[in-house]
Amino acid sequence: MKHDLVIRGGTLATASETFAADIGIRDGRIVTLGEDLSGEDVIDATGKLVLPGGIEAHCHIAQESGMGLMTADDYESGSISAAFGGNSCFVPFAAQKKGQSVADTLATYDGRAAPKSVIDYSYHLILTDPNPSVLEELPGVFDRGITSFKVFMTYATRVSDAQFLDILAVAQRHGGLTMVHAENHDMLTYMATKLAEGGYVEPRYHAPARPALAEEEAINRAISLARLVDAPLMIVHVSTPGGASLVSKARHEGAYVFGETCPQYLFLTREDLNRPGMEGAKYICSPPVRDAATQAVLWRHIAAGTFSVVSSDHAPYRYDETGKFASGRDVDFRKIANGMPGIEMRLPMMFSEGVVKGRIGLNQFVALSSTNAARLYGMHPKKGTLAIGADADIAIWDPTETRVAGKMHDAMDYNPFDGMEITGWPVTVLTRGRRVIDRGELVAKPGDGAFVARGRTDLTGLTGTRLPETDPATNFGAEIL
Repeated sequence: MKHDLVIRGGTLATASETFAADIGIRDGRIVTLGEDLSGEDVIDATGKLVLPGGIEAHCHIAQESGMGLMTADDYESGSISAAFGGNSCFVPFAAQKKGQSVADTLATYDGRAAPKSVIDYSYHLILTDPNPSVLEELPGVFDRGITSFKVFMTYATRVSDAQFLDILAVAQRHGGLTMVHAENHDMLTYMATKLAEGGYVEPRYHAPARPALAEEEAINRAISLARLVDAPLMIVHVSTPGGASLVSKARHEGAYVFGETCPQYLFLTREDLNRPGMEGAKYICSPPVRDAATQAVLWRHIAAGTFSVVSSDHAPYRYDETGKFASGRDVDFRKIANGMPGIEMRLPMMFSEGVVKGRIGLNQFVALSSTNAARLYGMHPKKGTLAIGADADIAIWDPTETRVAGKMHDAMDYNPFDGMEITGWPVTVLTRGRRVIDRGELVAKPGDGAFVARGRTDLTGLTGTRLPETDPATNFGAEIL
């Protein structure tokens, strides 16, 4: 069989298998897995790991924050940084503004993404104004292949429980997935106000202003709402042991509930918020970074399968007046831009601290970094695996290369993980058989990435939790769902 490209001599790993084989690629897809393959172009992967390209499924690119700030990264710098971190595809957010139609929202982000991304992309639609006309637009969003929504339970963009239920119900009918930022808004407001009134305004007070209990209450409520309409739900950036336990319990009971955590909750602590001067502002994100004991518990939940994915929640705001200090430097923690970068560091840190240190196996790393995201967000088996017929989205890793984390390829002026020693780095990344990164050098051009139309969430292994009150067999025949 004729191949455009062959990757030869590497050790392949999927979410379930590790084996030696060559990969034959034609027209951007994997067409052969075998031995001694030949092709017009050959990549020698001897001594390397050949993995499915990472899928970064939680990142903020060319997006305005609730404070009206544009992220430092657009689709060019953001996708380049993602690729250098071993990702061949990402799914940023398309954020609806109050009063904006869904069609206008998506047109805005199409204009930002299509000319600039070097890797393939899709969107999660953030819904902040789910009025009746917006809900009527949502079936068309599914038809276009955008099958995931995000809502907030805090900030000015939060939705009410009633609106949340409306969105969950629409997603349930169409096979989509609703993502939620779960923190109790009134609890956060109460704590932040009391701290500020007492003069406790430095960056370190961001941590006590967002107590673990506020996350746990909101996660419990979000799961309850999703169970009412038997809808799939992703709890993003879980940062607490209690929150992780709620996700684990819901999954054990068969609910369509998924969990995500992030590197900042595994590698940073609230002591980083207590750095001298205003340095702690670099580490303000929400939910906040916690403590070392929490890190240990979250790692146990990763190993046990509570979390389906580990995502970066890349939210890049520079350490200057364009970002963190857009409201000035002499302000309290509530007015400092909320978020930190990490799209490039996610996979190297998870490989180094997870696989190399024995916290997770290589196949679990593949699942957490790529395959599970592809299944959750309707891209599998086209993406997220090394199989005949799949897109040739591939990352070739040097598992022994050691570096010290420093300057990344994003548009940021700091790396929150600066100085950490990392073992294992992606050296070559392909999207649809096309080199994006080649032996550590960028070779793709802006606009090389393509939009990915996605399908239904894979709910294999979960039964749902239909309630007696919503089941016609036990509610006197009422059809509710």
